[in-house]
Amino acid sequence: MALNYSMSTSSDNGFGEFILKENKHYWPRMLILVTVQFILFKFCFPFPDFISDSYNYILGAQLHLDVNIWPIGYSRFLSTFHWFTTSAFALVLFQYSMYIFSASYFYFTLIYFYKTGRFTRIMLSVVLFFNPLLLFLANYVSSDTLFASMSTIWLTQLIWVIRRPKPVQIFVQAGLMLILFSFRYNAMIYPILSAIAFSLSPQVVWRKFLGVITGPTLILLFIIWSSGAAKKLTGTAQFPPILGGWQWGNNALYMRGYIKEDTAAFPSQETAELDRISRKFFSRPDHPLSYIASSMGNFFIIHPEAPLKQYVMGHYTIDSYNTYVASWGKAAVIYDKYGKFLIRRHLLAYARYYLFVNAENYCLPPLEHLEPYNMGQTTMWPIGQEWFEYASPRVWCLSSGLKEICWAPSSLLFLLANLYFVFGLAAFIHQGGIRKSDLFVRQTVALITLFWLLNAAFSIFANIIVIRYQIFPLVVLFSFGQLLLEFTEKIPKLNKVT
Repeated sequence: MALNYSMSTSSDNGFGEFILKENKHYWPRMLILVTVQFILFKFCFPFPDFISDSYNYILGAQLHLDVNIWPIGYSRFLSTFHWFTTSAFALVLFQYSMYIFSASYFYFTLIYFYKTGRFTRIMLSVVLFFNPLLLFLANYVSSDTLFASMSTIWLTQLIWVIRRPKPVQIFVQAGLMLILFSFRYNAMIYPILSAIAFSLSPQVVWRKFLGVITGPTLILLFIIWSSGAAKKLTGTAQFPPILGGWQWGNNALYMRGYIKEDTAAFPSQETAELDRISRKFFSRPDHPLSYIASSMGNFFIIHPEAPLKQYVMGHYTIDSYNTYVASWGKAAVIYDKYGKFLIRRHLLAYARYYLFVNAENYCLPPLEHLEPYNMGQTTMWPIGQEWFEYASPRVWCLSSGLKEICWAPSSLLFLLANLYFVFGLAAFIHQGGIRKSDLFVRQTVALITLFWLLNAAFSIFANIIVIRYQIFPLVVLFSFGQLLLEFTEKIPKLNKVT
């Protein structure tokens, strides 16, 4: 007789009582520890950490742009936050606090709904609360920490949707997906996972249907609005605005030096001219093909001598940030046509010279410019000084080397997180976990497995891969890898009993 083993559980108390009473010794100690941790960190790194994207976000906030090179959500957040305070310390504190709140919600949800032992709780605590990467990430003027925090809340809500559905979750999920989509296009995969969670949840059909369509409807309205804003700026409706076209052009150029294509076959005079610039670039005596394959997947977007930026500089007048964004947007229309034209005609070359490189990058995500503090500079840019009202542009820290030491193993940690999850999943299946565990466990294991697959697919096929984009998946994969291994250990004990 098949026995359905309950690896999930739930306290007799409500969730709030479970945290405040059953874990009354845990959460105050953890609150003290994460506070002390933050104070020590800010003592070592008193200034926020700036990367080039930081200044784009700030300029988007300062100019109240409706469309920018990067998704507009974080710029809108900075603009709103600026109404309350111009303090950079307050911004970093808010970002860190948001993460601690989301990680706490995730942690207590896992131990509330699943049978977890002491070792698993220690592992979860270390991964979620004492991961130095998350401290450094919170110190950036960047969307990364808020995106990871809200994504953690969103994923935790999916667990509640499956286990204990309530009407309010429909609107919380929809609102979170809209905000996350405005922060980063990685959230494109979220409506799929949300739809599956609502489909699996034990509630009436009309509420399931409302849960499935509300988030995508809001996202569709956002896409329409963004496309209209892009049309005002560039003359052409496009989504994703600006970056989408640059991404297609960048991806196609990874294979351009290896294929033959008649310039006369291109769909427009502009794309033919871009191809002439591209062929000239690949014929340079320094042999660009020898070093672009080792880049992190966005070489042709960031390199000033690469064809995309050369085309912009040769065709558009840039005298302000507004015209800079507009020039990128107008060029994006051409790059979109150029990239898709080449990819459609050379799918095998595209797979070999771009997708394979991106797959390698997924396994070991590049650090980008995260290692050196403040990009290795001793001052912030004037726009940063003005935005945060610093008296001086000087930036310093006690040890830049400490940051480099902490970030150095992060790519390997992401690979290990993937392997840890795969090993846990394989062991769970091998021990008969799918057949012997209860329905809730099977549903959540399926949901997280799909999240892992969709994130990998989206990252490889449609995105630039850098380690800061993968911090949220890293935490999720380590957490559920540990849960799966604990479930697996319990199955043989069950067999002995039965």
